[in-house]
Amino acid sequence: MNAPRLNRRLTLEEAVRAPDGAGGYSLVWTARGILWAAIDPVTGRERAGESVTVSQVSYRITVRGAPEGAPSRPRPEQRFSEGGRIYLITAVTEADDSGRYLTCYATEEVLS
Repeated sequence: MNAPRLNRRLTLEEAVRAPDGAGGYSLVWTARGILWAAIDPVTGRERAGESVTVSQVSYRITVRGAPEGAPSRPRPEQRFSEGGRIYLITAVTEADDSGRYLTCYATEEVLS
């Protein structure tokens, strides 16, 4: 495997329950760290809602490898953010046999 060009700075975020002051909770996204990544689009589609159109694009995001359980290793249900863009992580696997890189499959939805 050729070394990927990790030229995008992404923030790895995780949803954390925070008390809402009324006995319940709300989800707050908390930064877990900064990862450099290569982002490649895979597929895209568009669907119409009642008053908006939703574009959904799937991405293959490559980051440096990290051992299972490490806080720097992305997991499904976490997300990457890049400015105003949000990539929801759906799956993570090793990109090569040596474990030097991870491939994260993610989706981005945009309302228009």
